[in-house]
This record gives sequence, structure tokens and C-alpha cells, in this order.
Amino acid sequence: MKQFDVTPVAAKLAEKPVTLIQFARSAGRNMLEVIPVETLRQTYVRGPLNIHYICDPEMITELLVGQGRAFPKAKFTKDIIGSAVGNGLILSEGEKWRQQRRRYSPLFAARNLPVMAKHFAETGAEVADSLAENEGPVDVSQVAPASTLTNISRVIFSGNEEVSSEQIRLGLIAYFNYISDLSLFDLMGLPKWLPRKKWLMSKAPVTKMRDLARQVIEHRRSENRGEPRDFLDFMIEALKTDFEDEETTVDNLLTFVVAGHETSANALAWGYYLLALNPDIQNRIRTEIQAVRPDGLVEFSDLESMPLLRAHVKETLRLYPSAAFFARDASETVEIKGVTIEKGDALFFPVYSLHRNEKLWDDPDQYRPERFLGATLPRGQYIPFGDGPRICIGAQYAETEIMVLMASVLRCINFSLGEAKLPEPVLTFTMRTSGPLILEAERAS
Repeated sequence: MKQFDVTPVAAKLAEKPVTLIQFARSAGRNMLEVIPVETLRQTYVRGPLNIHYICDPEMITELLVGQGRAFPKAKFTKDIIGSAVGNGLILSEGEKWRQQRRRYSPLFAARNLPVMAKHFAETGAEVADSLAENEGPVDVSQVAPASTLTNISRVIFSGNEEVSSEQIRLGLIAYFNYISDLSLFDLMGLPKWLPRKKWLMSKAPVTKMRDLARQVIEHRRSENRGEPRDFLDFMIEALKTDFEDEETTVDNLLTFVVAGHETSANALAWGYYLLALNPDIQNRIRTEIQAVRPDGLVEFSDLESMPLLRAHVKETLRLYPSAAFFARDASETVEIKGVTIEKGDALFFPVYSLHRNEKLWDDPDQYRPERFLGATLPRGQYIPFGDGPRICIGAQYAETEIMVLMASVLRCINFSLGEAKLPEPVLTFTMRTSGPLILEAERAS
């Protein structure tokens, strides 16, 4: 079968109008099931009640960068993940958010990425060696998060003799499982005093991770390292000149852990799948990597000489954006392109639909990495990390992590499709696979 005849797996969106109850029930299982299929064909869809589905790049830009730049995160978003990440950068608003953004922006500056890339490369080399020694079927939906968990251990929780890497791994897995269990009542926006099923679950995963984060921060501060060697060092360095209370620091450390693990892991899994589906592109990317770094650890400076790999990562995030949906609440009435948005309305940004909208993209459901080779897209059309003041602070970090891990693995490992049934995209906290994603892995010739 020719490469351009193969269509990557896609999500099933809502074919019929969804009631509020249906919305809450389905969204808790898979948010993609409640997004109207019309959002793939239209750039603006008026939903039930006070909901607006927005896929128009100009409207998106006006709402995220222009008139609506100060609109707060949706209340249900805060209800869903607030207990896990507290009042860190993801959920804080106003002056508290501005202070945190200013405080932590230097952490993600390009000058710090070479240090991070060394840790990513070590993990990538280990993954490549393991796959080479155990050729055959592999579930990349498990390999990918294992890679990013290892990176978190290296760049945040490393060097603490009181906490083992296995403790960290098990703690993080329980933590992610907890925050991915969405509450029906939270999605419906019901009062916080109404009992939630989640109340019957132990909050131990969150409590343990907060205790662990507090312990690691205190231990690292006591070391007083002269030169930053990982992300946590950079974080503590930033706090030396800009005070922040301990609980907010813990909130932000966990925020960075959450944002830096699932998003990159999902992109890696889907990216390996797309290359298995398109062996010609995979071979070209491998040739590109080997020409730049035939052996030794991949370095941050190598990435600028890997344009096809970068285009592949961007196309992966177009087809399978980890942050496939986000929402804002309108805090005032605005009119944009003839659409009146009233104060209190819910603004839904279905990034999955935006990135596959037939009015905006040629062959929107097809894998075409060349879209990102030298092309300039209209602002608001491609937003895997959001846009405006609240664009993901770790966008460069995430892209670097994904590219270094992929380059390290693809240099010597070839992925191909096997006989296993392919999963579909499922959106809860982030967009995952609905089940195992089994590919065949073998040493590249």
C-alpha cells in the first residue's frame, strides 16, 4: 500500500446534539465524543446553552491574544484538576499568575535547554538499547510514558538519596491515574458540596506526591549547588531572588511534572505510530539523524540540523495534539466577527478539530510533515501549546524532549506495523491511546 493511501486513526466525534447530562457522562470517559463533528467542517459552531465551539483562527487569536486575553480558565477545568496541581501556573489567575509566569519563564529559556537535553539523551539511549536487545512487538503507549517518567526522575528528582527512583515511578503513576479520573459533577459544574465519587477514592496519591515534592525541594536547597545541573536546580535558583511560599512552589513543581510528562509521552507514542505507518519518511528521518549524530549522545545543538524530524513532531502534534481541548469562561461581553459572546459564556477550543478542519488544511486527516517545512501558517490555526499570554511555558522544553528522545531511538530502531488492532484517540486529562499501541521494533539496518 502506498504511503499516501494510509489514513492514520482518527477520533469519533459527536454526530448528534449532546445534552448536558450526556456531555458530562461522555466527557468523563472521552471528551472527544462530545465535540460536535461539525467542528471538523465549520470554523464556528454554537453549542447548547451558553457554549461556543471555536475553530476560526482569527477568533481564536482575538480570544487568546486580543480582547479575551484575560478571560480565566473554565471553572470546570479548575474543579477537575485543582486538587492535584493546586494554584500553580496552570490554574492561577490575575496578579498571582503574572508573578509566577515572570518568576518561572527564565527556567525554560533556550540557554537552559542544552543541560536538559543531556538528560533526555541518556534516557533515549537507554530506551534504544533496550528495544535493540528485545526486538519484536512493543507497546509504545507504555514505552513513551516510561521514557518521560525517567526524564522527570533525572531532571527533577535526581540526586536525592532518601527517595528511590522506584518510589518516584510508582508515586507518579498513582498520581497521574488519580488526576485522570474526571468527575461527572465537576464536568456538569455542580456545587462543590455535592458528594463526588472521587471522594471515595483515597487522596493518598496527591498527598504522597506533595510530600515527596516538598522533601525533594528542601533536600536540594540544603545542597546549595554552585552550578545548576538539572531543572530543579534552575527552579531553586529562580526562587533565590524572587520569594514564593512553599505550597505554591510545590504546586508549580507538580504542575511542571504533570505538564511535562503526559504531553510529551503521548506525542512520542503517536509519533512512533505515524512513522510505522509511513516507512519512507521514517527512513528519511533516520538518515537525517545519522548524518548529524552517527553515534554518541544526541545534543541540543544537533536538533537545528534535523528539519524533517522537527516537521514530523509538528505534524504529530497537529494530528494528535496532547492538549486536544481547552476552555475559557467569558468574563465580559465581546463581539468578534459578528458573533456576540456574553459574559459568563463558555468558550470551547477543540484543538483536535481545529488541526483537522477541512476549511483550514489540505488533506486534513492525512500525515503530511512537509506542511511544516518552510511554510508559515496563519496565527491561531496551529496551537498545540495554546497561544497568547498563557501559551504553554514549557513548549520549547517539550519539543526538545520529544525530538531528543525520538532522535536517540530512531537512529538505531525501526518501527513497523504488526497484526495488533490499533487503538483510537481518547481525551481525558490529555489525549491518549484507547488501549495498547503495539508496533514491531527491530534494529535498523
